[in-house]
Amino acid sequence: MKTLIPGVLRDEPQFARLFIGQSLSVLGDRVAFVAVPFAVLAVGGSASDVGLVAAAGLVPMLLFTLVGGVWADRFPRHRIMMLSDVVRCAVQGLIAVLLATGAAEIRHLVLLMIVFGTADAFFMPAATGLMPLVVGPDRLREANALRGFVQSSGLVVGPALAGGLVALAGPGGALALDALTFAVSAAFLARLRPRETASAAEKDAAGGTFLEELRAGWVQVRSRTWVWSGMAGMAVYHVVVLPSVYVLGPVLAAREWGGAAGWSVVVAAFGVGAVVGDVLAYRLKVARPMALAAAALAVASCQAVIIGSGAPLVVIAVLEAVTGVAVSLFFVLWETALQTHVPEAALSRVSSYDHLLSTGLMPLGLALAGPVSASFGVRPTLYAMTLLAVPAALALLCVPAVRRLPAQAPDPAGDGVPATAQAGPAS
Repeated sequence: MKTLIPGVLRDEPQFARLFIGQSLSVLGDRVAFVAVPFAVLAVGGSASDVGLVAAAGLVPMLLFTLVGGVWADRFPRHRIMMLSDVVRCAVQGLIAVLLATGAAEIRHLVLLMIVFGTADAFFMPAATGLMPLVVGPDRLREANALRGFVQSSGLVVGPALAGGLVALAGPGGALALDALTFAVSAAFLARLRPRETASAAEKDAAGGTFLEELRAGWVQVRSRTWVWSGMAGMAVYHVVVLPSVYVLGPVLAAREWGGAAGWSVVVAAFGVGAVVGDVLAYRLKVARPMALAAAALAVASCQAVIIGSGAPLVVIAVLEAVTGVAVSLFFVLWETALQTHVPEAALSRVSSYDHLLSTGLMPLGLALAGPVSASFGVRPTLYAMTLLAVPAALALLCVPAVRRLPAQAPDPAGDGVPATAQAGPAS
């Protein structure tokens, strides 16, 4: 039985504790991914309303993610994550009650998703920065791949569970489950004891005003070509490609694929591919991880044309599985590269810029997807998305700093101290 447990879980007990709590939360997230669009449609919403509600959960990224990054580099990251889970539990629970009682309106969903997105804005930079504090530097890739494996597996199990819950208890029942998983995640985070890499005195000495700390985080970004170019590539993916999944995919499913059941098949197939990608990321040792990540991003950027291809549902599902492999490889390699090459003391701030330039800008694409598709048609809009996104990903592959980034951080001091523990910028 011991051999069936991944080594990183056996050797890193704090990571194991984080992993269990987050695994349950991911299941709820995947259920909500399917349930929320159909909750909007169930209260009489349109395709534009689906995009509006999705955007409402992401707009706070523009306002608060940089604040979350600074806070996560100054305060205990797991405490910030725990508070975020508590808030999101309350939001999903309230939405579930409104839906169950028939009192839900689009304006309620929009307002509550703004609160949800605000909590998300603080959670995400803290989560990225927490990983080096619960797992050793030589196990980061394995830990990220294992975490990705659970997220991807949730895409397989979650939609099937969501389809059943939506059919039996409505979208409100599905979101009630998501609320429960946030509560469980918060309980595990409350028991987490991450290691500290800097003393309180060192943190105070390195600290400054909010703007000074924010500027220091930006120095870490702009001094690394592979970081800011990678963020630009991800911004295109989030703004151009993902609206095809969050907005136009469910609309096509409602029209042509039998509603939530058909869309669940596509999402689950993507999840199967993502699981394969995470297994590959766990096992493969890549000498130039960002080169592979950039190539994977180009494949992932084909999702829009696949969804709009008009092919039989089974063909779309198989092709989405291929993009799932690519998406998992990209994000595992990207996060591991950040955690390996960016100083831990600035990691959450760098991550906050990452989320700002990718997820934070995503509401623009979500808000435009519905109106643009209404004017030009759903399928032409999906084709145009691919024509924009794939060349952008290929351009990232042309950046020398991206192609040449090594898997391991160099030791410029030659004293055995990992480069991730040093605070200075690097190109």
